[in-house]
Amino acid sequence: MTAVQGTTVDIPTGDGTADAYLTHPVDGGPRPGVLLYMDAFGVRPRLREMADRLAAAGYTVLVPNLFHRHGRAPVVELPEFIDPGARPELFERLGPVMRELTPERAMRDADAYLRWLAACPAVADGPVAVTGYCMGAALSLRTAGTYPDRVAAAAGFHGGRLATDAPDSPHLVAGRITAEVYFGHADQDHSLPEEQIERLERALTEAGVRHRCEVYTGAPHGYTQSDTAAYDKEADERHWAALLDLLARTF
Repeated sequence: MTAVQGTTVDIPTGDGTADAYLTHPVDGGPRPGVLLYMDAFGVRPRLREMADRLAAAGYTVLVPNLFHRHGRAPVVELPEFIDPGARPELFERLGPVMRELTPERAMRDADAYLRWLAACPAVADGPVAVTGYCMGAALSLRTAGTYPDRVAAAAGFHGGRLATDAPDSPHLVAGRITAEVYFGHADQDHSLPEEQIERLERALTEAGVRHRCEVYTGAPHGYTQSDTAAYDKEADERHWAALLDLLARTF
């Protein structure tokens, strides 16, 4: 593990400027790029900590504020620890913001993030990896299917609504994915029932996507987020092992 350097950067998009956290090893040499998609609570100390851990393993990591149309992060004020009692009020404010981030807007932004990474001196040439958490897991899948020539690996953890009956469900991009894919599902997750897990697995298999989908027994939705009551240390460490293994195979 190496020392890392993190900073805030601004990324031009078709709908304004997205603030983001960029972190990489201090030697400054070009490293494989990783686009890290946030959960609904946004770019905050926990996500920067996670990005730094990836950077220390030898990667250049970008964590964009997906809600940049509503201001710089944090878009809503967050408590240091998010317990169940705080969630209703937070989601009352975050719900409209999340709904405004349509798949079309998110993928337009993804193009800007990927272009920015391709031009960044700290990023090695070639495709990047994408990983996402909660709502970010769906965006990771969509990005892999929307920009297959620019994504070499895609991962998602405790994602919800990954394979619904909607005409724009994330799993419908499976046929365009060329990346290797990994998903770590939470089995205590009402946003991803068993039928959606099976539907996602079937879509990836039928499309011939190299993939592995695992269900983390006993893990709740949000198990990687140590600043929330959903955190599960065992599941979180399992996620790190799987993600770093995927990246090692990719790069």
